[in-house]
Amino acid sequence: MKLFSELIPSPVLRKNLAAQGFEQPTPIQAQSIPPALLGHDIVATAQTGTGKTLAFALPMLERVVNAPRSNKPQALILTPTRELAIQIHEAMAAIIGGTQVRLVTVVGGIDERRQLKILRSGADIVIATPGRLCDFMDRNLVNLTGIETLVLDEADRMLDMGFLPAVESIIKQTPASRQTLFYSATFNSAALRLISRHMKDPVRITIGSTTTPADNIDMVLYEVEPDRKLPLLERLLNEEPGSFLVFARTKHGADRLAKKLSGLKFKAATIHGDRSQSQRNQALKGFQEGYYRVLVATDIAARGIHVDNIAHVVNFDLPQAAEDFIHRVGRTGRAGAKGTASTFATRQDRNAIRAIERTLNSRLNRKPVPEGLISELKMVFATPQVIVMPTPAAKPAGFKPRAASFRPKARRFAGR
Repeated sequence: MKLFSELIPSPVLRKNLAAQGFEQPTPIQAQSIPPALLGHDIVATAQTGTGKTLAFALPMLERVVNAPRSNKPQALILTPTRELAIQIHEAMAAIIGGTQVRLVTVVGGIDERRQLKILRSGADIVIATPGRLCDFMDRNLVNLTGIETLVLDEADRMLDMGFLPAVESIIKQTPASRQTLFYSATFNSAALRLISRHMKDPVRITIGSTTTPADNIDMVLYEVEPDRKLPLLERLLNEEPGSFLVFARTKHGADRLAKKLSGLKFKAATIHGDRSQSQRNQALKGFQEGYYRVLVATDIAARGIHVDNIAHVVNFDLPQAAEDFIHRVGRTGRAGAKGTASTFATRQDRNAIRAIERTLNSRLNRKPVPEGLISELKMVFATPQVIVMPTPAAKPAGFKPRAASFRPKARRFAGR
């Protein structure tokens, strides 16, 4: 396999990659960068954590670095979530030193004035979520007629989230002559239709299976009663090292679970759609830096969190769709590291588990629930409480208590 120094023509990009410790490309990078540099459209699918961001970022940057300066954006990256957009920005910012390439992230939940200021000053690459970008387009605040490279990152997730009309509208505002790069972890029929309408004879690249997580992830299933899920999670946290990403089905469920974990003395934060952007950033940063050991998330984080070295993913609640299981589990075992993914399921979830296993084409590793787990309903009473009664005052010598007397009350009946 070639090294980055052999793949990337730009000396400054090669230097920056080396400074960041990137020497040998991953398979998705090695296979997709050469045709992308030649200007071909690319449809690439690979498991989560295989390095797709650099696979599309490097050919894009190579093109922008060598292009004449322009007052309009030359490249656009569309991605489904704010977190993913911000992390793509950070990954690209680390390798553009000395290039004068200007990046802007266009997402909701952040003050738009700063975003517009960078756009007006001449941003070269726009990293955006479809909703906020369409809002800017509707107000004539962004011009996409100079786009030469369009990236659809996690495109199937964007379509699952209902962004197809927005994505279609955005694509129509870009030149037909553009290069289009499509990267994702899974594939669906809506993505196929999008490709057939908007891509020109794309090069198809598939790395590994798009329906199974990486081989280095131990996928465990516990069949557990609902009131023993929290005690089981507590047991895992006490017995296994490392950080935990825990998935809940609802926003309220995520908040409630994080509060209970905090009550058990585990540092926990939440991330979901009702949290403000500053709250989401603070939770994610605290989790990345190790301040929070546990991050409780809804499925918004399944593709919006790229954190290295997550030791354990826990499906506290099952996902709505079997395909989402793959993306949840893919948050651990990244870059070849070992990881564990535990799924808590009740008897009523057996049909859903079978659907997940059919999607994976493999069977989850059944493990017995550890003995001695106390029901969550009884956890409050598990710690013995000693009640100290007040000491009665001393009685004087010869004291005899008075016998209680009972005198019935006479009733009066008023005459009619």
